[in-house]
Amino acid sequence: MRIAIGADHAGYDLKTHLVDVLTDLDHTVVDMGTDGPDSVDYPAFCAAVGRAVARGDVERGIVLGGSGQGEQIAANKVAGVRAALCNDLYTARMAREHNDANVLSLGGRIVAPALADEIVVCFIQTPYQGGRHQRRVDQLAEIGRFSTDGAGLDAFLDTLVPGITARATGPAPGAHPRAGPPAATPNWYASSSPSR
Repeated sequence: MRIAIGADHAGYDLKTHLVDVLTDLDHTVVDMGTDGPDSVDYPAFCAAVGRAVARGDVERGIVLGGSGQGEQIAANKVAGVRAALCNDLYTARMAREHNDANVLSLGGRIVAPALADEIVVCFIQTPYQGGRHQRRVDQLAEIGRFSTDGAGLDAFLDTLVPGITARATGPAPGAHPRAGPPAATPNWYASSSPSR
């Protein structure tokens, strides 16, 4: 399989490791950078991986950063990309089986190399199930088609769930009214108590 991979400085070490692993598994790896551990901005590297996937230059993509969050967001800005942040085997399998994800995002500061190896192999080897999932993947593509047409997207969403876009502007028919003021949410980060 031909796979594009890209990372920022926080994902550089894991990217380098995965290039070796993928090459040892007889995959063709297209390294989109970064080419060293110096601090860089991730969007261009991740979007370049996404474009390689969307154009059909490669079959899959992998993007890496510290958490993988921003990298997933950047890759998903490219039309035709379905990037999934998968820091465990279950989400990697589900991303492929149910969502036909074509770009894997990993957190280089979260996932150890041995687990990353397993996640990557799972992501690459797991086939898309299609079936009932295809209409959902088709809906994702259609939503992406309206990315610059807010009114068109609202109309499309209302064909999927009538009245859904009106919910944001006021109470929807049948909305559940609050029985009182919202309950206070505990601030778990305000205390240094080790009891949690």
